[in-house]
Amino acid sequence: MIANNRRVVFFLLGGLGAIAAATLDGSAQAAPPKVIVTPSTASIGPNRTVQFSATVAGKPGIGVTWLVNGIRGGAPALGLISPTGLFTAPALVPAGLQVSVEAVPTTLPLASGSASVTVAASGPSGTNFYVATSGSNGNNGSAGAPWHTIQYAVSAVEAILAKAPSSAATIHVAAGSYTESVQITHRGSNAGFLSLVAAPGAILDGTGVPVLGGQWGLFTLSHASYVRIVGFEVRNYASVKPAVEPIGIFVYGSGEQIQILNNHVHDISIKGGNAKSCAEGTYNALGIAVYGTAAPAAISNLIIDGNELDHLTTGCSESLSLDGNVAQFQVTNNLIHDNDNIGIDASGGYGTAPDPKYDHARNGWIAGNTVYNISSRNNPVYGDQLGADGIYVDGGENVTVERNVAHNDDYGIELASENHGVDSSGVIARDNLIYASNLSGISIGGYAADVGGTQGCTIVNNTLLGNDTTQSGSGEFQIQYHATGNVFRNNIVSANEQGLLVNSFVPSSTPPAVLNNNLYYTPAGAAGATWVWHNANHPYAGLPAFQKGTGNDKQSLFDLPKFVDSGAVPPDLQLQAGSPAIDLGANLGLVAIGVFDFDGKPRSLSGTLDAGAYEH
Repeated sequence: MIANNRRVVFFLLGGLGAIAAATLDGSAQAAPPKVIVTPSTASIGPNRTVQFSATVAGKPGIGVTWLVNGIRGGAPALGLISPTGLFTAPALVPAGLQVSVEAVPTTLPLASGSASVTVAASGPSGTNFYVATSGSNGNNGSAGAPWHTIQYAVSAVEAILAKAPSSAATIHVAAGSYTESVQITHRGSNAGFLSLVAAPGAILDGTGVPVLGGQWGLFTLSHASYVRIVGFEVRNYASVKPAVEPIGIFVYGSGEQIQILNNHVHDISIKGGNAKSCAEGTYNALGIAVYGTAAPAAISNLIIDGNELDHLTTGCSESLSLDGNVAQFQVTNNLIHDNDNIGIDASGGYGTAPDPKYDHARNGWIAGNTVYNISSRNNPVYGDQLGADGIYVDGGENVTVERNVAHNDDYGIELASENHGVDSSGVIARDNLIYASNLSGISIGGYAADVGGTQGCTIVNNTLLGNDTTQSGSGEFQIQYHATGNVFRNNIVSANEQGLLVNSFVPSSTPPAVLNNNLYYTPAGAAGATWVWHNANHPYAGLPAFQKGTGNDKQSLFDLPKFVDSGAVPPDLQLQAGSPAIDLGANLGLVAIGVFDFDGKPRSLSGTLDAGAYEH
């Protein structure tokens, strides 16, 4: 795929309180009707289900959108909920769990109702087996007689579990360096996990290990289900040949209940020789890759949490990629840095799945990640040009991107598509901190007229500070080709001295986005602030001119945001008392706004709320 350009923390929801009485354009309205969710409480075990229904007072038969803790459709670690209200608890629950299930009427976004679900803790983790560098594959795999290689242990335990797919087993890998690649094909069911758990200092090292079949991982999960990879250092896997693709952790085919947790993946590399562009050949290497290559069966119920991915030489590819038929996933609490192409990518339209209907990552949650120093500046296949995103939804659908930090990347967050006829759609990007990007902080729309675009995406309550450090003219918020029906509201946009706040440079007869309730600022002052709309040759100077000329941002302000300390390293972008961002935001409803601000503090949904990622 050619790119354009530690812990687990899950916030739980208390009572939602009253919903604000305000329409999406900021005008007052009557209080929304009451929504009753039945049952109001439920207690179930892991991997069990409960059916919910919702009724809206005075509105019989109205449809609802279902959420879990403010996430459409839920998330694997919180529980998933279907469009018809069937909630399925997580398969593994280490210490018990309590979440809120919410229903929002599809035509009344400011109304909602909720129910509480308690999920009991999981039971024992099954039989234990052991691997150590001092062991022997002639041993029985016990603690006193460990096996010698990880692959031998996996093959032996898979054979045992195949006779009882609902049984669980854990392979404990002792400290030491293991120079091998490991293939896992376990197809468990119910709670029948095969877990590979590393002791501190357990290393899977790829030095000299061949890349099988032209594309392989040091860990490769082939059509696997109910598999956990926990706590490994994965390193030193390389290729110098085009079309030979090394991957740190590789998941492909179809399958469910896969967890990749707390691993450190680094120094995975492709050295492209004299190649100066991706058009000259396929030059790919990835830290973690998940490719849904089957249809209609997807890779689903996927958790990638708490990993560190760094010092990757990825060529045309990405640090962490979800591509093809991948559904109901979460990428949370990862640290991704110092790589030469895209940090996190959820993509579609590349022909990875055999049926175009299923060929896109969807229904996912990208949250709590820190992504920095992601740049193609020194990537030879990009001619040292800037174009790498910290977080990229490239043809993905219904993905929630929230509470991430992206800084010193080429682009902070991009919602777009590189494939003609394919759009990123239904994406919500909220409560993110984005600063010091080399180019735009947030970009939507395809990069050229002959690729895809961005449709029906919502960008709310983000804080952007001092992006486009190269002063390329891309600005803080960039809108490119084929952008339609998008929303950009409740954001703080604080530009550098260049003063370009919004750059929608593509001539269009229809508005690419609706902008309102934003706080804008630049040290250049009101007279030095510019907005580009539909035509790069005629920028608007000052917010009043932009409001009058486009009808956008009628409730927006231009003023100093009053951050706690924007000059600190890292900057403290919380709001001081008296900030004009306080109470500037509009209540857009639970689906758009979510439950928490960047810090996990509940958002106020009973009147106005603050602009930016923090609720004061």
